[in-house]
Amino acid sequence: MKSVAILGGSSGIGQALIEQLIGRDDIGVIHASCRRPVESDRDPARQAQSDAAGKLQWTVLDATDESAVQSWVEGMGSIDWLINCVGMLHDDVHQPEKSIRNLDPEHFMRSMQVNCLPTLLLGKHALTALRRSPAAVFATISARVGSISDNGLGGWYSYRSSKAALNMSLKCLSIEWARTARNIRVVALHPGTTDTALSQPFQRNVPEGKLFPAAKTAGLLIEQIERLHDQPSGRFIAYDGEEIPW
Repeated sequence: MKSVAILGGSSGIGQALIEQLIGRDDIGVIHASCRRPVESDRDPARQAQSDAAGKLQWTVLDATDESAVQSWVEGMGSIDWLINCVGMLHDDVHQPEKSIRNLDPEHFMRSMQVNCLPTLLLGKHALTALRRSPAAVFATISARVGSISDNGLGGWYSYRSSKAALNMSLKCLSIEWARTARNIRVVALHPGTTDTALSQPFQRNVPEGKLFPAAKTAGLLIEQIERLHDQPSGRFIAYDGEEIPW
């Protein structure tokens, strides 16, 4: 029976992952974090919780607070899959920058804090729990726009930079853990364009057939996670298994 931890379980992709994993017989427990308590009985996360017969355990957590992240992962004992779904692209004030003239230093630093720091904190404190699994996975939702080689359009300075920093962090972790914890596969996952609040302002430019419901994205990502131990650690892959250049 697998123990799964999902940071950012109340996000669109996080919720969809929970809803798909919760009914599987090989999943024993799902530890899910969210930024604030789940309040509505109609919320998908609350519905999944009520259907789980105790399988799903929620924790309210600030993913950028080191002591909180440490307490969360150390309380789990053993983790087979650790999936970080936390991320930000825009907020009520800031949209992705079309020009360097639009750069706001505070938004830039917040993007780095949300998109990169939680993965580093998890890497710092979850190693012991992941080592207890015979075939552990350490996965973070990244984005193709974080690829330096793939960047042909420019713009989106804060988001691209924070995702590139995230990718480098994951690559470093994979190299370090290849020496000390060979049971762990580290991966950056590109989910494609998913119909969530994060992508909503930008969906009209998505090619037909390339805007995925969250449930489809979750299923595709789970398929890739289950294949990771057939390949080396430290890869950047898309929802369909395509290797993305760093």
